[in-house]
Amino acid sequence: MSKFTEYKMIHVAEGGCGTLLLGSSGLPLKKIEATLNREAADGWQVVFQVLEQKRFWLFWTREAAIITLGR
Repeated sequence: MSKFTEYKMIHVAEGGCGTLLLGSSGLPLKKIEATLNREAADGWQVVFQVLEQKRFWLFWTREAAIITLGR
């Protein structure tokens, strides 16, 4: 296992409009992919990720990915 000296966290959530109109819109995979590619170019590696569901307004829930990067 690699030892990292620096860590960074990224929070990517599904869109609010899609959640309101459709009930659930899913995580924006293209946005996650673009963000990870940009960070990898700077030397960051994914250490781990967590998927969470949070309450959105009164009746909806919203999914988000919390990604921890290290280098």
